Amino acid sequence: MSKFSKKGFCNMDEPNNPSSQQNLAKPTENNQESKSAPEIKTSTKVAKEKSNIKPIVSPTLDPHPWRTMMEYMQARFRTISQNAAQKLTRRTLKIGISARIFHPSEGAKGLSSKTLQYLEESIAHWVMSRDVMVFMIPSVNTNGRIHPSNIRLRDYAKHLDGLVLQGGADVAPETYAERATRPEWIGDRTRDMYELELLHEFIEARKPLLGICRGCQLLNVAFGGTLYQDIATEVPNAIPHVHDLYDKNMHELLFTPNSHLGKLFPQNTGLVNSIHHQAVKTLGKGIVIEAVSKNDNIIEAIRLRDSKFVVGLQWHPEFHSAGDPNLIDCTPILDNFLRAARETRF
Repeated sequence: MSKFSKKGFCNMDEPNNPSSQQNLAKPTENNQESKSAPEIKTSTKVAKEKSNIKPIVSPTLDPHPWRTMMEYMQARFRTISQNAAQKLTRRTLKIGISARIFHPSEGAKGLSSKTLQYLEESIAHWVMSRDVMVFMIPSVNTNGRIHPSNIRLRDYAKHLDGLVLQGGADVAPETYAERATRPEWIGDRTRDMYELELLHEFIEARKPLLGICRGCQLLNVAFGGTLYQDIATEVPNAIPHVHDLYDKNMHELLFTPNSHLGKLFPQNTGLVNSIHHQAVKTLGKGIVIEAVSKNDNIIEAIRLRDSKFVVGLQWHPEFHSAGDPNLIDCTPILDNFLRAARETRF
């Protein structure tokens, strides 16, 4: 008989005791319960997750169909706008260049008897060197008897991204309310009228403009300024700004303090070609000086104040070879002009 009382205690000396077997069986039941507990928790979690799933609502059962439609349309519009902006950004720039005009002389024959409009090759290639497209803009003839047209110069300003006014014949003194002091300085009044209209259309359209040589002078005249009809005659102490050497004639210039062009050339000075006998005299309204000739203060560059890019250069940047150690590299000027064209085409 065990030394323990049978009341409330199992007999450890009797493994075959039924009560002992019953007690030994209980831990097995507890183990089964502990194994089934995670399964119960998992099923509970799945049930909760299922309860959180929102049912798919058919468009016909949508309680707010108009709001859903508006959200869809707004998302669609954003996508279309983004795609359009990307296409505009990738689109090649289209730059217009004003035409030089050849007027036939009396008694001329063949092609020389016709009015010709043309580009000087270097100006076109200089602009195209930055991978943009160039278009010569001819004068328009709305009242022609043979080939009338409804196209206006403003149509070119609308569809092109910028304008270059190339060099050429003198600006007629008549255009700035003066008379020619010599017969050979009468200029080209016909071209003046054509380019003045073109200039104003592009400025009104807020498109960038770059005037070169004659184009610089015409920009000043367009805003009420005047010109020296002949530098050598009116400014006796001036250096030769035109010479038989043509584009090999050079002089030094200085960029004015705080000028926009001066920021592109930290050295504040440089050597440029000189092929002009006329020059800016009195400034037009809103026109500011960007650079002057170092030796005689003849104005060499101007800008229209408060414009994105409306600039005139008295020298010919297209005749400056890239990498030429003598002449300033005018690529930064071209790049700024084209940057303004990209920014304003939106």
